[in-house]
Amino acid sequence: MEPLTEEAIRGSFVNCSKGEAGRIRLPAGFADGAVPWADLDFLGWTDPSAPLRALLVVPGETGPTGVMLRRPEPRRSAFSRSSMCKVCLTGHGASGVALFVAPLAGPAGRNGNTVGEYLCSDLACSLYLRGKRQPKLLMTRYEETLTLDERIARALTNLAAFTERVKAG
Repeated sequence: MEPLTEEAIRGSFVNCSKGEAGRIRLPAGFADGAVPWADLDFLGWTDPSAPLRALLVVPGETGPTGVMLRRPEPRRSAFSRSSMCKVCLTGHGASGVALFVAPLAGPAGRNGNTVGEYLCSDLACSLYLRGKRQPKLLMTRYEETLTLDERIARALTNLAAFTERVKAG
């Protein structure tokens, strides 16, 4: 992913007001240049000042698209289960995947309509695809015959479909 400026990130959000976008705290390390842009296909983070708010900025042909998400409150699971992220298709143990909910853009979102997607709870899909981060508590890793570039393209297609649903309102 090409590095983005603060102005480009704040101006990219499609499902919140300019005031809300202006209050978002950028990801840790953004100010000191510590964001690993070369390893990212999209920028995803949790707002440090609002832990139930997550943000995605996805590159596109017409520029980046930003989506504000609501993340679920953390819960301890009493049973073991596995889940799969719908973007990168990484399998995770118990709390590695969460249902993120985004208000729709425009009047539909202002009326409370939302759309959700199951994503890696840490929004680190790019790092899982590249093998730079491993899912916790998962005993087996699914092997694929796709190349890294093909898996990245699939993840970006899946993420673009989600952001298009948000933008369509």
